[in-house]
Amino acid sequence: MVDYLPDEAPSVIGLEEMESEFTASIPNTNVLIKDVSVQEALNYKERLANIEGVTDVTWLDDVMDVRIPLEMADVSMIESYYKDGHALLSLTIESEAEVAATDSIYQLIGEENAVSGEAVNTATSQNMTSSETIYAAALLVPIIIIILVVSTKSWVEPIFFLTAIGVSILINLGTNIFLGEVSYVTQSVAPILQLAVSLDYAVFLLHKFSDELKLGKKPEDAMAVAMKASFPVIFVSALTTFFGFMSLMLMDFGVGADLGLNLVKGIVFSFISVVVFLPALTLYGYKWIEKTEHRNLIPSFEGVGAKILKWRIPALVIVFLLLVPSFLAQSSTSFTYGLGELPEDTRSGQDIREIEETFGQSTPIVLLVPNDDIAKEEQLAVEIEQLPHVDSVMSYATAVDPAIPIDYLDESIVSEFQSENYSRMIVITNAGVEGDIPFQLVEQTRELASSYYGDQAHSLGESVTLYDMKDIVSKDNQFVNIMTVITIATVLLITFRSVSIPIILLLTIQAAVWINLSIPYYTNDSLVFVGYLIVSTVQLAATIDYGILLMETYKHHRENMPAFEAMKKALDEKLFSIIISAAILSSVGFILWFTSSNPTVSSIGLLLGRGAALAFILVTFFLPALLLIGDKLVKKTTLKSNFYEEEK
Repeated sequence: MVDYLPDEAPSVIGLEEMESEFTASIPNTNVLIKDVSVQEALNYKERLANIEGVTDVTWLDDVMDVRIPLEMADVSMIESYYKDGHALLSLTIESEAEVAATDSIYQLIGEENAVSGEAVNTATSQNMTSSETIYAAALLVPIIIIILVVSTKSWVEPIFFLTAIGVSILINLGTNIFLGEVSYVTQSVAPILQLAVSLDYAVFLLHKFSDELKLGKKPEDAMAVAMKASFPVIFVSALTTFFGFMSLMLMDFGVGADLGLNLVKGIVFSFISVVVFLPALTLYGYKWIEKTEHRNLIPSFEGVGAKILKWRIPALVIVFLLLVPSFLAQSSTSFTYGLGELPEDTRSGQDIREIEETFGQSTPIVLLVPNDDIAKEEQLAVEIEQLPHVDSVMSYATAVDPAIPIDYLDESIVSEFQSENYSRMIVITNAGVEGDIPFQLVEQTRELASSYYGDQAHSLGESVTLYDMKDIVSKDNQFVNIMTVITIATVLLITFRSVSIPIILLLTIQAAVWINLSIPYYTNDSLVFVGYLIVSTVQLAATIDYGILLMETYKHHRENMPAFEAMKKALDEKLFSIIISAAILSSVGFILWFTSSNPTVSSIGLLLGRGAALAFILVTFFLPALLLIGDKLVKKTTLKSNFYEEEK
């Protein structure tokens, strides 16, 4: 994830300085070897160092002379590396070699030993991406086909839907070659999200085509009318989703921009495919639609609008009662900024817990400070060692007697801790990677280093990266959400030529977003922040379509009949299409949640699945109630509303 932090982030600046000054990098992997002697551990160290992609291995022999009896050394220091016959080695695996290197480590150490760390998490996530995306698609496609078969009158029509969107997904994935690389979050989520979000467009078009065929029109004429009639709804739906995803691209944290760009491309390709390719494909294969017709599998929705509208007052009361608590709760949810906890049924998850049970949590924070004053460096190391949750500090000043001239020391020792301009200090902490205590440690370490060296001191490491990520994405969240609302409101304002309609539609969907994101607060669950940030934007951008479809139909009927009758008719006509769209998006979310071992992708799936269901409920019950109560306001604030007025 450090690749996606902005260049001006302190941890990124520190990493660049270290890479330019030192050959060895920060340890990003821990390897636990059980039941070994010191000599056997040293043998493992040598073999691990020879694995391709492993650039550095450190152990007890780097901080003390292991020829000295261990009983004579500092016990607390030794137990950070060697405890009860178990050895914990720290490795550095270079970027882009994580998968191959961890596979080689697993082969070397066998099933009985354990590996954990940032590089392992990266490798696990990348391995999950390819296998789990295929698994999710294998579950999802049959479910979508069933939903589409139920919603159409032909056995082959769903194939046309999926072909049109499938083509656009393949084109979108293919164009990623011009980007060079995409994040594993994007690779896991973008294709499935594109399918779920843009399938609506095909549903809107072919349902209208079916309606026109019922009037006895020829297929070509029916398609021409269907394209003209459904184009405004499809265009506005695509436009609101487009701008919603564009907002993600404004994030300083690069994962948002990466995913946003992929989804924006996907929406454009899907829109073109639905309005150009799908009509041609449908007419070309229309004879197959006729030959494979089946009876309606769903009863008529005639009369359902009247039943829904009986609940309009309870719907208003319930949502308004939930609105403020939900808003406050979702803004108070606790977050995880890294990968999150890997499931215990994965090798990585089991290894993490095994290492923590044996050695506790071990997270390095690296400091780079000017190397012009060994005494000052030694004093800083002493102060840092006194901080709670700091196990040890490895530096030139602590590892070597300052009285020994540097020329008399082995080059390997000097290069480990000193470069032309900097001294490197490795602070080993036991508070974990992220959370209140680890982040407090980052702040305290930075403050101490700054008190000695000002802005010439740099800090880096996994917990430092996550601290910077927290700082950056917290600002991103507010900005992206505001921009999403503003851009979607602008599109709705122009489309409906109304001041009140955008407010009513956005209030409905935003209420669903707040209720969705407040649930983890009440269940005391920590949310993966990347998932939260993406879903808070995606849910609004993707589910506003339901409200647009109902609003467009209601506004059309309102020109010829009173508000209550117009809403009843709009619900009778469009509820089925909204159900299909929500069912597909909700299925996509829950299947991502069910199939993914990656906590980030799983979190996105759960939030998305639940969010689509909540948006459907609010659009079905709350939005009609709002529109009926605010009918006069809508009429007054809509340009050329042409609403029907009963004769007095």
